[in-house]
Amino acid sequence: MPSADRTESDHRDTIEIATEAVLFDNDGVLVDSHAETERAWRRLADEFRLDVEPLLVELVGVRAADTLGRHLDGDTLTAAVHRLEDLEVELAPLTRAGRGAAELLRRLPAARWTVVTSASRRLAIARWGGAGLPVSPVAVTAEDVSRGKPDPEPFLVGAARLGVDPSRCVIFEDSPSGGRAAEAAGATVVAVGPQPWTIEPAVRIPDLSAVAVELTDGTMTLRLRPGTH
Repeated sequence: MPSADRTESDHRDTIEIATEAVLFDNDGVLVDSHAETERAWRRLADEFRLDVEPLLVELVGVRAADTLGRHLDGDTLTAAVHRLEDLEVELAPLTRAGRGAAELLRRLPAARWTVVTSASRRLAIARWGGAGLPVSPVAVTAEDVSRGKPDPEPFLVGAARLGVDPSRCVIFEDSPSGGRAAEAAGATVVAVGPQPWTIEPAVRIPDLSAVAVELTDGTMTLRLRPGTH
């Protein structure tokens, strides 16, 4: 795995990680789409007569079809997945960039980062547009894998598209299912936000404003400040 060292910087603990590539989850990491997601799922639940509260717990970090597949099947499941995507795309212009996301992406070499999201490509592109973030040409979306998070397949595909061994990658995730997928892929896992996990990440940060990048002779080092707010 990429090496992680703790140093002192500006009287605060700083974690330094040398890495070859960075993979980001999208929702909750690069973009803040929580409010829009909940609105879409509540509308869907009303239309399809579903209990929305369990859905709001189950949906975090996994593909919509996997969540809805626990409650619907057949043509009804297909219709619900398509309807949800339409609702979420309709609300996507309201998406905001996560704190520090735009600045961090500008500092990373384009060939050394990508996004691995449980959203469909159509929805992911709509949210990046709403948030004003760049689109990674090798991003991994729901259609690109046969098994979604918490299976490691999405992150293994992402690392392969960057041409980097997963053990040389750092993955930023906010959800427990994504964290398990990242750990199973063999990467160094950085947790974003306060949500409790069943695994222990290498570092936990509040948002991407806690990340700095240094490039020296082709070596990329991330400096993470866990106590930054």
